Amino acid sequence: MSFQKRYVALACTITVALAGCSTGSLSTASAGDTSKSAKDQKLGVVGTQNQIQDIKSFCGTKPLTVAFADGFGGNSWRKITRKIFELEAAKCPNIKKVIYTDAQGDTQKAISDINSLVAQRVDVIVSFVDGGQALLPTIKKATAAGVKVVPFVGSPGGVPGKDYVDFVSEDISTYGSALAEWTIKAMHAKGNLVMLGGIAGNSYSKGVYDGAVAAAKKYPGIKLLNTDGPVATDWEPGKTQQVVAGLITKYGSINGIVSDYGGGSVGGVRAFIAANKPLPVWSANDSNEFACLWDQYKGAQPTYQIATESSRNWIVAVALHKGLAAANGITDNEPSTYDLQIIEDSTNASEQPKCEKTLPPDAILSSGLTINQLKTLFG
Repeated sequence: MSFQKRYVALACTITVALAGCSTGSLSTASAGDTSKSAKDQKLGVVGTQNQIQDIKSFCGTKPLTVAFADGFGGNSWRKITRKIFELEAAKCPNIKKVIYTDAQGDTQKAISDINSLVAQRVDVIVSFVDGGQALLPTIKKATAAGVKVVPFVGSPGGVPGKDYVDFVSEDISTYGSALAEWTIKAMHAKGNLVMLGGIAGNSYSKGVYDGAVAAAKKYPGIKLLNTDGPVATDWEPGKTQQVVAGLITKYGSINGIVSDYGGGSVGGVRAFIAANKPLPVWSANDSNEFACLWDQYKGAQPTYQIATESSRNWIVAVALHKGLAAANGITDNEPSTYDLQIIEDSTNASEQPKCEKTLPPDAILSSGLTINQLKTLFG
């Protein structure tokens, strides 16, 4: 269901009980400041996925309540990420309750969700902050109340280590620039380029867009068509198909696309097919259906090439680690920022896109879930 729809009643907060009940362990000693445990975390470390540690190093022993405050839970990427969070939390026997909230793309509801979680005395909040800096005052209030808040992928601004524990993400600008560089080279450095984002105004898509702009500026033969920011698609395949159909009508010729969501890009691919237009060079993060569509049309359209980087759903596990470490006074030296590499490249025989026909279209092979877990989730 589209995040844009507003509901008269607040959506229910979904609570997953792992073992018994808990009211959280917020202590009066930690309320009112960021706490020594939060300040002692290693901030700003840049690294790679293989540096992620076992969560058991950070579980501690005291009973804890953790929450995932999602800004928007309506697509397959968010569903996979939620599942990873819940499976990771289940590895700590002292985590007595996991709470999930979905703001449905509504910034005011996102603010209300976090306030509600603080009132429930949760110990840790991990959040995809789709509302950007509009959420910062609420996050700062939660931190002042003693809650260990860790935003991931979508940044609220502010100061990590002061306003919240840490911010966990890939290097967004290099993600955008690397995909744009690949796309431009596959376009032979000439033609019209578009960058597709998600929810209008979100900080993540803007960061990817800035990276793509920096790359495009180096090639005089490239014309970036959307000069005023990323094209909003709401990260939904249906909306992406509508938006791309409009772009085709407006511009006629589109030779390359950089997208920050492979799962949504499948709608864009269908728009080109429906318009009977040549499929452009396309880069995004990985998605089973995105790879399968390339496999389906590569024979008929040999100039159609794709590349992907990891959809990095696994980053949510690191965000939970950092929240737990802060709650337990344990130093977490895992990277905060992750360098991603291209993992699928249709122009490279050793990195061909992987279409798993036994898996649902929504599956993400790099997510961190097993094939059986993906089948169960989307079954």
